[in-house]
Amino acid sequence: MKILENILLATDLFPSSKNVVGNAIALAKAFHSRVTVFHVLPENIGNDKAKKLLEETVKGHLTDINARINKEGVKTTEPLVEWGDHCEKIVAAGKRLNVNLIVIGSGETEKGQKFSLGTTAEKVIKLSAQPVFVVKPEEALTVKTILCPVDFSEQSRRALKDAIIFARRFEAELIILSVYKPITSSTFSFKYDWEEENSRIAFNHIAQFNEFLKGFNLRDVNWKKEVRRGKPETEILAEISESNIGLLIMGTTGRSGLSKMMIGSVTEKVIREVPCTFITTKTQDVIQLQLENRIKDIESHYHIAVQLMKDGFYAESIAEFETCLKINDMHVPAIHGIVKVYDKLENQEMADKYRKLAREVLRRIWDSKIEDEIRKYYSY
Repeated sequence: MKILENILLATDLFPSSKNVVGNAIALAKAFHSRVTVFHVLPENIGNDKAKKLLEETVKGHLTDINARINKEGVKTTEPLVEWGDHCEKIVAAGKRLNVNLIVIGSGETEKGQKFSLGTTAEKVIKLSAQPVFVVKPEEALTVKTILCPVDFSEQSRRALKDAIIFARRFEAELIILSVYKPITSSTFSFKYDWEEENSRIAFNHIAQFNEFLKGFNLRDVNWKKEVRRGKPETEILAEISESNIGLLIMGTTGRSGLSKMMIGSVTEKVIREVPCTFITTKTQDVIQLQLENRIKDIESHYHIAVQLMKDGFYAESIAEFETCLKINDMHVPAIHGIVKVYDKLENQEMADKYRKLAREVLRRIWDSKIEDEIRKYYSY
């Protein structure tokens, strides 16, 4: 089972890239992903000898990075080096390799700059259909609290689905934030007490928020919802600071419905100032469930089923447990697994059905053991 199969690690080989590699390793270990290390060389070098020497040197560095990743138990592919425009080549490689996620550094921070987003990272976010994971300098991936802002759009729906899986895998708290904009006296040219109208706006917004959340499986997730009042970009950044957010996951374009060249004004303002590592999603989910058909042994199916249950893929989990029972109809752990899933789904009828089946199987196993003991006794 793979839900984040391929990661493209775009490295600039600057000093901060070591931390980007560390983040990619942590992600790959959490999701059992395969990593492709990628570097783009500038196309304006005219001397062939210099180009050859530079390419050989870079390939050596990428081989060292691969070795570091492999040492952590993470699988890699052959490192890739290409010549051309950094942003265009990274985006094209992500599409060509059909990766789930592009991992890139936010750029080198200059002295006096607290937070900044490099032009390469920003352009990749704008151009890429694949989700982009942007790593802040010197920030290890220790995900304890995840923030996912939502505006009820399809893009934020996609981002929240991914955020829920990340929260499960990293056993992190998930904060789901929605911001509504009140009417202020400066909005119009005349004076009026808008508090009553703003109370109505808040009430309707919260109702819409609650309805939106009904479409998500949040069982076994440590989560809470937050509603803030004000400008979305300001309130998102405030929430990040106040709640010590370690990872921000948000959709791009939001309600604007702009082309893929745009990332939405709110997202753009946030990612330029955000102090933590973040993921942006656009038209493709980070998490894409892929089940392997080649698996034959019962224990592999069982472990996949357990992980699917932990990740909240309940229908798929039941299917894997049932595959175990097709291999061995007396596999009690698989039956108990199905019971747990139906308990989570609050389907008492089906849970009781499989509890009864488990008792019957255990009785049959017990009777069989007694019969074997009797046969051994009377065989002498």
